[in-house]
Amino acid sequence: MKPPVFATLGCRLNAYETEAMKELAAAAGVEGAVVVNTCAVTAEAVRKAKQEIRRLARENPGAPVIVTGCAAQTEPETFAAMAEVTKVIGNHEKMQADTWAGLVPQGPDFIGETEKVSVDDIMSVKETAGHLIDGFGRHRAYVQVQNGCDHRCTFCIIPFGRGNSRSVPAGVVVEQIRRLVDRGFNEVVLTGVDLTSWGADLPGEPQLGDLVMRILKLVPDLPRLRISSIDSIEADEMLMQAIATEPRLMPHLHLSLQAGDDMILKRMKRRHLRDDAIRFCEEARKLRPGIVFGADIIAGFPTETEAMFENSLKLVDDCGLTFLHVFPYSARKGTPAARMPRVPGPAIKERAARLRAKGHEALLRHLEAEVGQERAVLVEGGRAGRTEYFTEVRFDREMPEGTILTLHITGHDGEKLRA
Repeated sequence: MKPPVFATLGCRLNAYETEAMKELAAAAGVEGAVVVNTCAVTAEAVRKAKQEIRRLARENPGAPVIVTGCAAQTEPETFAAMAEVTKVIGNHEKMQADTWAGLVPQGPDFIGETEKVSVDDIMSVKETAGHLIDGFGRHRAYVQVQNGCDHRCTFCIIPFGRGNSRSVPAGVVVEQIRRLVDRGFNEVVLTGVDLTSWGADLPGEPQLGDLVMRILKLVPDLPRLRISSIDSIEADEMLMQAIATEPRLMPHLHLSLQAGDDMILKRMKRRHLRDDAIRFCEEARKLRPGIVFGADIIAGFPTETEAMFENSLKLVDDCGLTFLHVFPYSARKGTPAARMPRVPGPAIKERAARLRAKGHEALLRHLEAEVGQERAVLVEGGRAGRTEYFTEVRFDREMPEGTILTLHITGHDGEKLRA
């Protein structure tokens, strides 16, 4: 039996769902296929998906090629038109056991009498988020607690790939985390598309802070809990209390900021203004001195002037950001922003480079400040790990993987700490 070849593009949630698909495919007995889990966040992501499909088809001659993920959901016809593609499956369908059972060959024809495209209306999906798996990740476990998004930022195609927001009930999440701790995981990361919307569709409308507190209370043996990207304007009171009082909640937050200019934020249809972002960072830092922030920032959004861009550049210092994810603006067909007056390509590229340089300066300041400190490091590989602040560390000798060790930070190489 030749197991399927899986390729994942895009976000951590996609990687999580690829692990779930591996389980579903194995249970169904799918053999010898190529499965590409695509991303749709930018036009470049779709181009890379096509490139990956062609590469894998060349490397696996004769293998059926199954394409799924956000790009398959938002533009199935694009992939169905590719000669290399055997089947296109939507984001909801990819998490269903019946879908994979239907891909097992019946006679010589891989897809039998089925249609080439199996992509339904993702907006009609109401059930809670995806397939739960135990232990995605070798050293830290990622747990999907939410999927989809109810917001409609003008640059973003993701709600049309993921559907509306839906949450995994707290009891289910807690039980999964208990099993992960029993299996030896020392760190769990809560993940989702719009994490701070968790609970809005559940009875009583609990909030993310309630979930965090419940996990920490009911799984006392969990050493470290981390939350992935959040929308700072939606951070609830209980989450802020957890930041202030729970040392097992890691002091690192990745913020979906996107821009630092109020006019651009309004044109993006974001729910916060510049001062809201700064105020959140100041409040969180008062509650948890030393907390570090990462952020997503888009360079060259339509109509962005040089002065507007400077406001985004200044936001790095005004919020005290440490880790930047910089995205050069890329128009996505079907989004309102794609119809707005565009910034010239060279200007977008130049602004993205300046943002990355600013981000590197901020990272260097953080690395310098860490030298001489004692840090609890989760060992991710024999000679690599991450601190509580999610800062990468390199060791001068092998360490036992999956353990948390208190190490002395001796220096850095401009990108990572040394211990």
